[in-house]
Amino acid sequence: MAEAKAARGAKAERPLSPHLQVYRPEINMVMSIIHRVTGSALYFGTVIVACVLVAIATGAETYDHVTGLLSTWLGQLVLLGYTWALLHHLAGGLRHFIWDTGRGFDLKTIDLLSWATLAFSVTGTLLVWGYAIFFAGGATQ
Repeated sequence: MAEAKAARGAKAERPLSPHLQVYRPEINMVMSIIHRVTGSALYFGTVIVACVLVAIATGAETYDHVTGLLSTWLGQLVLLGYTWALLHHLAGGLRHFIWDTGRGFDLKTIDLLSWATLAFSVTGTLLVWGYAIFFAGGATQ
């Protein structure tokens, strides 16, 4: 048996696990990371939804104040990001549901589902905001 003796405080010479600098980012890797990020972002977006609901219950003055904040360019940008995060996380969840059934594990299907997740979230966000701005009177000044 070989004995491993290192001086106190000496750094052990071990191979390091591969990290991001070793791997080239693949679409499924990026979508997995974004799925986690959007899941976290939805917590903050849900706080906004709760604030609007509390403002509705509180009264017209509070509701006008909250919707006034959300109708600024920064508020609109936050709502746009929330919409995209919601739709992207939904599509990622459906992708994971397909994988939970034991299907879609070949590399071609994994890449296809990953690109479809991105395409769905961007297209869905544009459709939701297009409808809100042009048909539902949601355009701001």
